[in-house]
Amino acid sequence: MDRLKGKVAVITGAGSGIGRASATLFASEGASVLAADIDSAGLAETLDLLRRDCPEAESIEVDVTKADDVRRMIEAARERFGRLDILYNNAGVEGPLGPLIDCTEDDFDRTLAVNLKGVFLGMKYAIPVMVAQGGGAIISTASVAGLVGFRGLAAYTASKGGVVQLTRTAALEYAAQGVRVNCICPGLIDTPMMARIVPSAETRQAAAAAAHPLQRLGTPEDIARAALYLASDDASFVTGSALVVDGGYTTQ
Repeated sequence: MDRLKGKVAVITGAGSGIGRASATLFASEGASVLAADIDSAGLAETLDLLRRDCPEAESIEVDVTKADDVRRMIEAARERFGRLDILYNNAGVEGPLGPLIDCTEDDFDRTLAVNLKGVFLGMKYAIPVMVAQGGGAIISTASVAGLVGFRGLAAYTASKGGVVQLTRTAALEYAAQGVRVNCICPGLIDTPMMARIVPSAETRQAAAAAAHPLQRLGTPEDIARAALYLASDDASFVTGSALVVDGGYTTQ
């Protein structure tokens, strides 16, 4: 408990799945949380959960593809809580499914805008705040699909590979100023995104058992606990890392 006591965290994509699990876990560990999402209904549900542990928690509707929205999100955290210690760039979409040549230019651009440009904008506006206050931690949700290929997910894999490389570059550029930058590479996780890709719960579980040596589907809480580690002082010597949390998928 209290691993994030006194810290201020902004979490995007907090309206469901990994973002919601991370927001509630961070709050239970003492953080003041600003939950962000484009989904107003999901965001309201998350805020209700957050305020059980963090009465001062707030939420903000944000489109992470828009610079003005992301700038406003960072400013809102500073205005409400006085500082910014943790940014978790978690918002993402699965993008189009199917062969690369069937992916439209608009779909490709949209997927990279949310999954990669959104991470870039979060870093762009959070880093100056963190540098000015003497440091901070940035985490982004990448994917095992950013490390290995996946048929039918050309735009998604391109975006997540970009997140891994952007993380490494930012880590190098701002380590001396006390800003740690890491990402997480989840395997198959039981989220609303996964349910959209594979609607049948039974099929999802069977696919996960076949893909993962640990023979189960990951949970949002599995990823939230990894994010907590990277956000906390336990990871004070960790930067530029792509932390794989995939049930053993990439060991095969």
